[in-house]
Amino acid sequence: MTMKRITFILLIIIYSNITFGQSGRIIDNKVTMFSLEESNDTIDFIIVDTLLNKRKPIFLWCQGSLPLPLFFEIENYGNYFSGGGISNFDYQEIVENYHLIVISMPKIPVVGKKENLNNQYLHVPNLEKPNEFSLEYIKADYLENYVNRANTVLNYLKDKKWIDTTKLVVSGHSQGTKVATKIAGANKSVTHLGLFGANPFGRIDQMIRTARFNAQIGKISWEAADSSINRYYQLYKNAYNVDSLKVNPGLIAWKSFSETFYDDWLNLDIPIYLAYGTEDRVSDLCDLVPLFFIEQGKDNLTLKRYIGLEHNFFEVNGEGKVNHKKKHWEDVMSAFISWIK
Repeated sequence: MTMKRITFILLIIIYSNITFGQSGRIIDNKVTMFSLEESNDTIDFIIVDTLLNKRKPIFLWCQGSLPLPLFFEIENYGNYFSGGGISNFDYQEIVENYHLIVISMPKIPVVGKKENLNNQYLHVPNLEKPNEFSLEYIKADYLENYVNRANTVLNYLKDKKWIDTTKLVVSGHSQGTKVATKIAGANKSVTHLGLFGANPFGRIDQMIRTARFNAQIGKISWEAADSSINRYYQLYKNAYNVDSLKVNPGLIAWKSFSETFYDDWLNLDIPIYLAYGTEDRVSDLCDLVPLFFIEQGKDNLTLKRYIGLEHNFFEVNGEGKVNHKKKHWEDVMSAFISWIK
């Protein structure tokens, strides 16, 4: 064999090691999309990079609720990248040191076509019914499904040569905090947990607290609050009724996402970062969480309270109105990134 031939073979081997056998579809020159075929599901996920040639740990972002595509078409603009919420912050700051991964919502396309997007850019089958989501999505929208899908993705990636397995960061916002929590509990490879806008007591309790608060400040009458609270009691009762679940599969989400989560946090020994805005009704009860950790003698919780910000970390003025021009997601996420380091 000639020296030229040996050199050519070595170059092929070196190049193969650099690219690590990357496969996937490049979207909008921003991300690489992968699809994992399951028996009854296709799990689409993106890595926010177009060239997977650097060994980095995973940073898994668990998006909030509702069928929001990771990209969506906008008239006279093209594809807009939402990334399941990561467009709210400087995600490039994460990409520098991590493979940033977002999993598409179940039964929802990665790229939402304008003929299937309502005025909130949520995917719907029929624009004449803009508030009705697909039955397939509704049936798949429950906590255990999100956790199983995420662990399938993590198991698929763990053996890739471009994945550094010494660190695994899992974080999420709102509903995503519940998914991230359960992933951390089920996957022993998770090293850091980030929670933003979390409700330690689940979901349905925040509806009851909101009704009480609105009555206390005079926004509604106590009679109206009483009626509203009783309706939520009945809703939750229906969520635990087998016959009701058959008629209304949307109740599955209410059941699975309404359990308490602070006890799951207490069972973890990894570092936990809990950030929330003081004007966020969802996260009111986060103020109690440090008490539980103190009782258990645990010191792995870092709590960050953002004064005057709401659920999505926008400022709220003295009249209680959200100022969407004053956003702080970038500051919130940058502080988390610094904390991880």
